[in-house]
Amino acid sequence: MYGSYAAAEDNSFSHAFPQPVILIDAGHGGIDGGTSHGDILEKDINLEIGRRLYVILRSQGYRTILNRTGDYALSDDNRWLRSRSRHLRDLAQRKQLSEELPSEIVISLHVNWGKNNSKRGPIVLHQSEGRSAFLASSIQNSLNNLYSTSSLPQIGKPFYLLNHVDCPAVIVETGFISNTEDRTLLNSKRGQQKIAEAIYGGILQYFTAI
Repeated sequence: MYGSYAAAEDNSFSHAFPQPVILIDAGHGGIDGGTSHGDILEKDINLEIGRRLYVILRSQGYRTILNRTGDYALSDDNRWLRSRSRHLRDLAQRKQLSEELPSEIVISLHVNWGKNNSKRGPIVLHQSEGRSAFLASSIQNSLNNLYSTSSLPQIGKPFYLLNHVDCPAVIVETGFISNTEDRTLLNSKRGQQKIAEAIYGGILQYFTAI
């Protein structure tokens, strides 16, 4: 249904995806729940927003792949990297998918957490590269309009995905689960739809300008 990687395993990538795609990376999954608040888990929020973003992009004619369509860890699919670190296998698998599909841009969805529960709003992290920075700025502006914030995108230097993916990639921290206002938006179907629409608006601005 979601054009997942698994659905294409039996075909040549050159036949299944002859043109670049937008890869939506739904962060965490399976044993890795990500950050949380009570029984609200980041992995579930990432997946729900990812599903909605996928539907929007496909409905607008964009070739799109959602790399996780259920509650499972991508590290389970990685049997080629000899590492005892499940976290590293997970990250490496996400990076590998961006190369095999192949990807025009990568949108990695995550949720933030802070000790100060008054801290709120989206933050978009990008590579030290012009197209990635512009993609981040476009998505950040669109999400700022939704959240009524004025945050600026940031360079995500320590993040594996941004350092190892060759195409323009961004990590979208869609809000703070530790903040009551953000959490309400992140955990509701209506809020998840609005966030997905805002991210789409930024992607649309990027492709219109590029």
